[in-house]
Amino acid sequence: MATLRRYRTVVSDSALWVDFPFRAGDVVLSPPAKCGTTWMQMLCALLIFDTAEFDRPLTEISPWLDAVTYDTAATLATLESQRHRRFIKTHTPLDGLPFHQDVTYVCVGRDPRDAMLSFENAAANIHPDAMSSLDPQVAQLPAPDPLDRFWVWADADLVNDTTSFGVTLANLVNHVRTFWDRRDEPQVALFHYADLKADLPGQLRRLAQVLSIEVSEQRINELATAATFDHMRGRADELAPGVDAKLWRSNENFFRSGTSGQWRRLLDSAALDRYQRRVVELAPPDLVEWLHRP
Repeated sequence: MATLRRYRTVVSDSALWVDFPFRAGDVVLSPPAKCGTTWMQMLCALLIFDTAEFDRPLTEISPWLDAVTYDTAATLATLESQRHRRFIKTHTPLDGLPFHQDVTYVCVGRDPRDAMLSFENAAANIHPDAMSSLDPQVAQLPAPDPLDRFWVWADADLVNDTTSFGVTLANLVNHVRTFWDRRDEPQVALFHYADLKADLPGQLRRLAQVLSIEVSEQRINELATAATFDHMRGRADELAPGVDAKLWRSNENFFRSGTSGQWRRLLDSAALDRYQRRVVELAPPDLVEWLHRP
């Protein structure tokens, strides 16, 4: 087996994957932060259970295995007890995950600028009690000007340590690139947030094909309705991550808007040119084009 790259943040450690006992059919859901992780967990749940009604919160059905903010032994016990097809959350890039031929690895990409603004909204929604437990270096106040914060995010090198959330442009591009470079392998599936927004039934159908789940066209449309942004926001107490740990000021505000393109109000033409110069330093042209698709 190839040597795995270790990824660490203040909330996760990919080393927790090393000895995980996989089962044939497991699904590993690995989008970068704020690129549609909860959305993809919901879509998997709809297909695997063939229902929109669950007997426990989504975060318990699809736990975050390598989160250090949870009891790892309890997480592993939960996964061991599950008899249904397991779909497991992580934010670890593909080169940090054990790779098995009978496991499916799913990533979701998103326009990085949208992901950055979405993370800012999420960070502002974290409950003060949760922030107080973090390293003071992580909890320090960010730059007051939103454009300054954008350039801190865009210009930073890849961050891989326990003093940050690991949310930078370099981290996001690196994460997606580990999937992009292996996207033609049958166990690897790469989705785009914009496609989920534009054609949710079509993307749910594609996911069913990736997971080899047979489902009728009528049922696809019925299940997709339960995964629209408004429906998920209305069930925030069941579907938002971290509800068991009281992570958010408001569970509903975790699903704040789900819109794209808000960065246009922040970046003028000169800023966009600067951003473009930065992003082409991090990824090949075809990946840059794919990430920034309208």
